[in-house]
Amino acid sequence: MTPHPRTTAVARLSSFSGPSNPFSSPLFRLASLALLLAAVLLAGCATQAPGLPSDPVLTTGGAPATKPLLPSGPLQAITPGQAGSHQIASTEPPKELWDRIRRGFAMPDLQNELVTDREQWYASRPDYIQRMTERSSKYLFHIVEELERRQMPTELALLPFIESAFNPQAVSSAKAAGMWQFMPATGKYFDLKQNAFRDDRRDVLASTRAALDYLQKLYGMFGDWHLALAAYNWGEGSVARAIAKNQRAGLGTSYADLNMPAETRLYVPKLQAVKNIVANPQAFRTELPLIENHPYFQQVLITRDIDVALAARLADVKIEDFKALNPSAHRPVIIAAGTPQILLPWDNATVFQRNFEAYSQGQYASWTAWTAPSTMSPGEAARRTGMSETDLRGVNNIPPRMLIKAGSTLLVPRSAKVETDVAPHIADTAQVSFAPEVVTRRTTVKARKGESVATIAKRYGLSAANVAEWNHVSASSAFKVGHPVVVFLPVKSHAASASHGRGKAGVKAVKRGTAKPVVKTKKR
Repeated sequence: MTPHPRTTAVARLSSFSGPSNPFSSPLFRLASLALLLAAVLLAGCATQAPGLPSDPVLTTGGAPATKPLLPSGPLQAITPGQAGSHQIASTEPPKELWDRIRRGFAMPDLQNELVTDREQWYASRPDYIQRMTERSSKYLFHIVEELERRQMPTELALLPFIESAFNPQAVSSAKAAGMWQFMPATGKYFDLKQNAFRDDRRDVLASTRAALDYLQKLYGMFGDWHLALAAYNWGEGSVARAIAKNQRAGLGTSYADLNMPAETRLYVPKLQAVKNIVANPQAFRTELPLIENHPYFQQVLITRDIDVALAARLADVKIEDFKALNPSAHRPVIIAAGTPQILLPWDNATVFQRNFEAYSQGQYASWTAWTAPSTMSPGEAARRTGMSETDLRGVNNIPPRMLIKAGSTLLVPRSAKVETDVAPHIADTAQVSFAPEVVTRRTTVKARKGESVATIAKRYGLSAANVAEWNHVSASSAFKVGHPVVVFLPVKSHAASASHGRGKAGVKAVKRGTAKPVVKTKKR
């Protein structure tokens, strides 16, 4: 093993010999021993991993150290006259996160009347700014860390102010969700899982990773941050077509030159206005809340399914604060196989781990997953799972007048017989699908020549098993000509509307060839 450089240096000094060797004195030997001991301790500190063995932290999002900028060529003295023209780098990290964000501004400024208009709009609403900035305090440090790690402009940390006012539960009219407002398809493209148990578009870490991946991709396409932001709002194809149109017309292709929707036209001015307010809040008579340059949360491993309410209680965190850090957990239980970590305020991570390990009051989760074996009504599913229909509908968001399709995964109470946690393949792929409930009427039809259960079923789009059951015969039975055959046929939408008060929503037939439908017989 190669000796440590500090150790070999001490060895060379102590081996120096001669009548006038100053290193042979007892005082020096004592100093050498102290130096050697310090070197060993320093080497040990350099190789020891941070944190304790029981530390629940997976990562705190620390940015890697950046390489120092070294001048090229020989060093030259700076005259007093030149000193004022050089920027002096601070030797201390910023104590406040706002200052850190300001230091990383790297996008060109946009200056036009739209920016001025948005500045006035925000500055005239101090309560709105206060709510937004206080809400952002939970997430900004992590976003800034990720931007610096990727060497991206820190203005982008302010983009959720424009997208969602830093509300991870925000949902737009177009079904975009989360702090970064991902549409379902775009979210799937960037590996944001959306299933019955979680929606990663709302997840703080996953959505931030996906948003920065997307913004980097767009910047790579257009080579301009303003165009990249326009594409984030309007779509990359729309921006590319607008650029191509201007090129054909011999016009400019910058953000200001393109013809775009009003929302996209205001998008970058909004971000520029927020940037200007953050850069100089005093100029806009605005006060930003103190956000320390320190991680707000830690990632904590969970090894068992656990109720959201219990996790918050074990961490000694208010339920609303827990949900703000773990917004993708939109069900009352967190499935460990799909969400193996939770976010907790910095000082509560150790509290949670200690309480989690000491918990002795039974199962961590009072809910589990149940897969419907066939298409059925919510009432039937409730009877099979030991729930009331009202509770089943509420916890699984089942709309009225809908059937639960076969293969749907529902959240149901965990019984004494179910001790195992939800399996990984269910946690990753669970979906809930519905079909319109069918209102039918008992009808008698006459069999034609040579007709059987199978031909009657085919004629009316029914299953042979149902026709056989309704007529108390086997599925292979044949009927004599004129024999009355009982069938249940869907009621027409206008009749169902008049009888059941269902408004304009028509009643659709069940998918042909499926299992026996749940029927409601209309009284004659």
